[in-house]
This record gives sequence, C-alpha cells and structure tokens, in this order.
Amino acid sequence: MTLKKFTGAGLIALAALAIGMMFADGALAQATAPAAAPAPAPITYNKGDNAWMLTSSVLVLLMTIPGLALFYGGMVRSKNMLSVLMHVFYTVCIVTLVWVIYGYSLAFTGGGSYFGGLSKMFLAGVTIDSQAATFSAGTTIHEYIYICFQLTFAAITPALIVGAFAERIKFSAVVLFVPLWVTFVYFPIAHMVWYWAGPDAIVGAAAELAKAADAAAKTAAQAKLDEALADAGQIFAWGAIDFAGGTVVHINAGIAGLVGAIMLGKRTGYGKEAMPPHSLTLSMVGASLLWVGWFGFNAGSNLEASGGAALAMINSFVATAAAALAWMFVEWMVKGKPSMLGVISGCIAGLVAVTPASGFAGPMGAIVLGLVAGVICFFAATSLKNALGYDDSLDVFGVHCIGGIIGALGTGILVNPALGGAGIMDYVAGKIADYDFTTQMIAQSKAVLLTLVWSGVGSAILYKIVDLLVGLRVTVDAEREGLDISAHGERAYN
Repeated sequence: MTLKKFTGAGLIALAALAIGMMFADGALAQATAPAAAPAPAPITYNKGDNAWMLTSSVLVLLMTIPGLALFYGGMVRSKNMLSVLMHVFYTVCIVTLVWVIYGYSLAFTGGGSYFGGLSKMFLAGVTIDSQAATFSAGTTIHEYIYICFQLTFAAITPALIVGAFAERIKFSAVVLFVPLWVTFVYFPIAHMVWYWAGPDAIVGAAAELAKAADAAAKTAAQAKLDEALADAGQIFAWGAIDFAGGTVVHINAGIAGLVGAIMLGKRTGYGKEAMPPHSLTLSMVGASLLWVGWFGFNAGSNLEASGGAALAMINSFVATAAAALAWMFVEWMVKGKPSMLGVISGCIAGLVAVTPASGFAGPMGAIVLGLVAGVICFFAATSLKNALGYDDSLDVFGVHCIGGIIGALGTGILVNPALGGAGIMDYVAGKIADYDFTTQMIAQSKAVLLTLVWSGVGSAILYKIVDLLVGLRVTVDAEREGLDISAHGERAYN
C-alpha cells in the first residue's frame, strides 16, 4: 500500500476539517451540559482614589512622627526632650494596636448613637476585597486603606494631649492613660461625628421610595429610608458637619489637655524660673512637617482624589498662611517683636481652625477663618492662660481647643454657598441642600458642647483612675533632674 503525498492545499483542508470537528464537539457538549451560573460582577473601585488615600495615610503619620514630636520636643527644656519624643512615639504604637483590635469596630460600625459595635473586632470580616464607602454613591476605596487612614487620626489625637502636661508626668501614667482615653473618649466621639450608613444606602433607599407604586410599597420604602438615615452617630444625626476633625481631634484633645494640666498642677518653678524652648529650630522643622502632613489630614478626608480634595488642599494653604501672619503681626504689636515661636504657633492654629471647614468653605472664607483664629488663639495662649493661671505647657488648650471651636462654628457659617462655600449634600434629594443659618449653627454648637462635656468629664475621670493606680506626677527631684534621665535613663543630647 502506498501513501499519497499531501499537497499544501490538502494539508490546509485537512486542518480545517479537524478544527471544524473540534468546534462541533464543543457545541454539542455545551448543548447537552447544564447552564453554568453567571460569574459574579467584579468589585470596581478607582485606583486613583486608593493611591491618594494610601498617600494621605502616610502623610498623617508624618504629622505625628516626626512632625508633632519635634514641634513639641523643641519647645520643652533640653532635659525633657527625649521624654516628649517617647510620649508621642509610644502613643502611635499603642493606639495602632488598640485600633485594629477593637477601636475601628467601636468607631465605624453600627450599634448605637454614641458607640459602635464589636462586629469588626480584630478586623473580623475585613479582606483585601472589602470596600469602604466614600462620599459619592457607587464609589469606594479598599477598607484596609480606610482603616489605616482613620488609624492615623486616632493616633495623633491623644499625642496632642501630652503637650499640655509635658515635663512633669510619669511615663507609666501616659502608658495607662492613652489606651483608656482613646477607648472611652476618642472612639465614641469619632463614632458620634463621622459614622453614618453611607451614600449608597441612602441613595438606594431613596430610589426605592421614588419608584414605589402603591401605598404599601411606599410605606415599606420610607421605613427603609428612615432606617438608613437613622443609622448614624448622634452628632452626625444632628446635622453637624466636621470635614476632618475639628471636634473629633482638636476640641477633644484640647479640653482633655486642659483638664490634665490642671489636675497635675504647675511645673516646679513655673512663673518663677525661665522655661524657654530649648530648640526653636527643631520646633520650626516640626511645624513645617505638620503643615505638609496636614494635606493628608484635610485633603485626604475627602476620601476621593476629586475636586473636594483640591478645595481642602487650597484651604489648608491659605488659612494656615493667614493665621501665621495674623499671630505674628498681633504679637509684634503687643510685645514689640515678632517671634518664631509665634509664627509657628499661628501656623498650627490656622491648620486647626480650617480642619473642620477645609472641604466646606471657599478659599476666601478660609482666609478669614485663618485670620480670626490667629488673633484669638494668640490671646488664648497668652492673656487667657495668664489670667486663669493654669500651666498648659505647650498651649494645647489655647491652640487646639480654642482653634477647634472657632473652626467648628466657623464651618457652620462658611459652608453657605452664598459665601463661596460648597454646601451640604442632600443624598435623598440628590442635590446640595438649602442652607439655613440658624439650623446649622445650632447643630454646630451642640456638637461643640457635647464634645467639651464628654471629653472634659471623661478625661477627668480617667486621670483620677490613673492617679489612683500609678500616680500622675513625678517627684520634685525627678522633675528637676529632667524626665530624660529620671524616667528613661537617657539624654536627648550627649
């Protein structure tokens, strides 16, 4: 038997026949096999938003270490420099662990008007695919990123407090006070101000209500919408607005610092001995790092790389510059010379005041807010402090609490679109809500008062508990020697 040679055309025809048979077999198999379940829709998100929020989280960490640590450290005496660095660094470390164990769950899950729940304790249910809502319906970021971003806020807030009682507190007292304070003061306030059901829940419920055809369907849809609107912290439910933490961070920490300074008493020699900053150079570096990091703090709070972040960014430029200059010039007029300590203190006052307003005010309104904050915070940190006689070592109350109050109340005014503000989104109506001055200012005032009472009373109780357990204050001898050596056995400088 002989085999005929295939020509090139014959080979092509044979290959085509084989391929046709393969497709026919596949079609027959598909026709006889049961239909496969449709693939789930992929989770979508904007990589630009994710990238911006990753960057913002790192910027807020930069605010605390090394920014706040150097800003505070340079303002104490050299014998206490290292102790301040230790206080701030320890705070970041302990709050990081507490946050992921139960803090995030208490602050950002449903449960009640004042406290969240424990459904996400130990980050239960959070995966690399979990999504967190932003301020736009249908837009999310990865939940791990949101957890990290809010972690940095939780860390810097108690770190701000330590400046009020610097140079005289036991390190063991700081070790105990910080986790207690974030648990019973910070997490509840964060929940009250920032927790809500999110835009998707509200927009979805509103859409169901709009398309409901009969009375029963409308009643059910309205109940669902009411449930979504009610799933919020108490201050949020009042209608108070706080873009990046005027109440949660600054008023909260500022009043806690004042209470601590009063309960610990004045530093040995305060008012009798000179206690100048040992390195305004380091404090200026720290303040500059705070300003840089604050763009993550404010613009990052938009949660999206959009126009809202751009607005918060420019406001963080202009309000800060205005407050720094306002403090400088008023100090120049009152004391005869403009100081570096004054201009960097004004810088921080402006950042504090614009924080709640950064995503709501227009740039010109932000400048006015900065000018007001610079002047008022100067007098709060000098005249008011001297008149009342308390020893707030690094002016935590005068800058953060007073600046935070100015910002919180100013936000209620400057959000008005007629003044160049961005307005407040009504997710049910799908548009910017009509502005009402009285309603908004009542809500802002209630938010300020609740924060002052909750943090002031809560902090006093916690200080007393710590005092009973380990004592709050070092001995006079240890204080005179300096906390670097007496508490840590090291010197910042050798």
